[in-house]
Amino acid sequence: MPYVLIIHEVADYDAWKQIFDDAAELRREAGERDYQVLKYANNPHKVVHFSSWTSLENARHFFESPQLVKIRAKAGVRSPEFIYLEQLESGSLGDGD
Repeated sequence: MPYVLIIHEVADYDAWKQIFDDAAELRREAGERDYQVLKYANNPHKVVHFSSWTSLENARHFFESPQLVKIRAKAGVRSPEFIYLEQLESGSLGDGD
């Protein structure tokens, strides 16, 4: 399964999150299937968006589009880093009992 890991700094998390949520339908139509939003434990302005996609080609096309460049600017995103990933394996270690 293809994944995208995006690390970026946001000026205001709440403002960024509103724009992120407003773009949910755009992301779904582009091929995003599932996502997680995380933050650095020591820096609330560093946000990680981890998502699964229908294809890496769809993800690249979406994230590199002029429309997304404008949305990121409006959301106060600084210096995004995009990491495109293919899954090799996954597993669960259970609860240890």
